[in-house]
Amino acid sequence: MSTYVSKEIRAELDAARIATLKKTSRLRVEMGDNTYKILKLWKDGFTVEAETTPRLRGLVDIYDGANHLYQCLIVADEDEGGEMRYEFKRSTAAHDKAPLDFYRAPDAPIALLGHDD
Repeated sequence: MSTYVSKEIRAELDAARIATLKKTSRLRVEMGDNTYKILKLWKDGFTVEAETTPRLRGLVDIYDGANHLYQCLIVADEDEGGEMRYEFKRSTAAHDKAPLDFYRAPDAPIALLGHDD
């Protein structure tokens, strides 16, 4: 039995797979003012649709809906099955507040209240 699949059928299968991934993914990558849907995300990289996304490189931000997840330095890896794969050179988790430069005890008071004498 042959497992040969014609180019047209393979292209249709890839398009259907990518459309399904785009519908289910909330992840997006931002580069400057441009935003692109992330199809898959893993520890060392991510994929986007190769046909509609220009080649990305450099510093990008990754979001899950409105939540900023990572700021990453990326490099293009390979184009396979309609998906462009990118690898992280550096990935830094985003925080919603500035880091402290001192130790804050977990039971420390939030503020000090003065006495009215």
